[in-house]
Amino acid sequence: MRAIKAAFAEAAGHILSLPAGELEALIVHPPSLEMGDLALPCFRLAKTLRKSPQEIAIQVAEGLRGSRAFAAAEAVNGYVNVRLVRSAVAEQLVRTIQEGVEQLFSRRRNVGMTAAVDYSSPNIAKPFGVGHLRSTMIGESIVRLLRADGYRVIGINHLGDWGTQFGKNIVAYLKWGDEEAVRADPVRELFKLYVRFHEEAKEHPELEDEARAWFKRLEDGDEQARSLWRWFIEESLKAFQQVYDLLGVRFDHYLGESFYNDKMDAVVEELRARGLLVASEGAEVVDLSAYGMPPCIIRKSDGATIYATRDLAAAIYRHDELGATHLIYVVGAEQTLHFQQVFKVLELMGKPWAQHCRHVAFGMMKYNGERLSTRRGKVVYLEDVLNRAIAEARRIIEEKNPGLEDKDAVARAVGVGAVVFNDLKTYRMHDPDFRWEEVLNFDGETGPYVQYTHARACSVLRKAQQEGVSVPVSPAFGELDDAEWHLVFLMAQANEVFERAVDEFDPSLIARFALDVCHAFNRFYHDHPILASEPAVRGQRLALTDAARQVVAYALYLLGLEAPEAM
Repeated sequence: MRAIKAAFAEAAGHILSLPAGELEALIVHPPSLEMGDLALPCFRLAKTLRKSPQEIAIQVAEGLRGSRAFAAAEAVNGYVNVRLVRSAVAEQLVRTIQEGVEQLFSRRRNVGMTAAVDYSSPNIAKPFGVGHLRSTMIGESIVRLLRADGYRVIGINHLGDWGTQFGKNIVAYLKWGDEEAVRADPVRELFKLYVRFHEEAKEHPELEDEARAWFKRLEDGDEQARSLWRWFIEESLKAFQQVYDLLGVRFDHYLGESFYNDKMDAVVEELRARGLLVASEGAEVVDLSAYGMPPCIIRKSDGATIYATRDLAAAIYRHDELGATHLIYVVGAEQTLHFQQVFKVLELMGKPWAQHCRHVAFGMMKYNGERLSTRRGKVVYLEDVLNRAIAEARRIIEEKNPGLEDKDAVARAVGVGAVVFNDLKTYRMHDPDFRWEEVLNFDGETGPYVQYTHARACSVLRKAQQEGVSVPVSPAFGELDDAEWHLVFLMAQANEVFERAVDEFDPSLIARFALDVCHAFNRFYHDHPILASEPAVRGQRLALTDAARQVVAYALYLLGLEAPEAM
């Protein structure tokens, strides 16, 4: 579609003696295809050309009417509405997809750039709750989008493996823990101990002092504290991996907070050398009042470093050692101020790449209208959610298609897809409310609906193959009716949607695009015989079916979902 818009702008620019680039930025899609395929609003041009918008529109429409590139051009209320040559657009679309569907989506604008994406980042010895789905899958989709746009991407799981909570974990385990119970179900058992610690501490506040003492021993390298800490990490990672395996998520690096313990002193010294550190109530801070922000604390009054110090060290490591040109943080919106401070401090430290640091914020997930809290024990385990969705998918398969091959694999793809798509179809800044009846709804605008549409297209193509009919290569298209054209026109917008999704770090745009293409394909499927068509028409309809199959499968891939060929 971008090439078509460029041709429209070039032709209009020639007629008006204006730069094509200026006009291309104005071109829009009319509210409905009945009005036209593309429109050029002329209101902004009136002052420059000293004509009314309608006069300009009439001038352009008349100039375009002899062009073979457009089927029609009409001036309506200051807009130039054009209709495209449907067969030419369809032929180019199918040809592009047959050469490689990824080319339809991406122009690979960022070859040579490296993006480090920080996402998921659960806390060791705490639940991998349903709230972690957001960072994990928004992050995974962003990794795939950036990779498709040409970036070399480094996926980083910044594990919460350090801090005073480990003093609490150690105290709780030593007082009430059971090794066999922890090994049998590490995260849940350690979490029970963590919750019990907070309950007991209400009656016995001296426990907090014990916890601080144990964390100090951990910081000082005490062997017992270190041994327990390493064991908690090892057991937690085994449990986390089960969830990542279900989700199909892989990281390039697991670099927890503790990895940067020996890298923070250098950051503090650099800040001091640049004259950025000032004393404030015994602490050392970077004063950000000139930028409308509170001070960024680097060292507390007791000499301890905090999250900001660690994140500064992590950012410098990712740029200097991993070679990242862009640093992306997929972290909840409640950390917005924190990242604004970190990025500003990096800028003040003279790091030119600070301008390429981006906090991709997202809303807080609620459960049946309530906020989840690990400290109070209010948590819904993501693994339980995924397994329940997989079981429901398996039940539906047994009910509707008991002879399906690889039922377990399909159930997993569909169940996980239901949970993930339910999240990703919503704009990331919204606060989704997790409700079972919505997540496990296999009808409507859901992941299973998109996956089933893909399977339906695969079924048509399998039947064609069984009948000895193949999809033609670079077919010539005849007339396309409205249902066929609507499908073609939507798929032709893949690049525009993709680049917006990359630039705005918004996977929901891809999810909505996939739904729109599926709606259009299902209308086309229901309105038209495909295999029973006349041979000439059958060829173009099979080509459209195969094109839709590939577009939907690639959109699902960008979201981190599988595309089963049968359901």
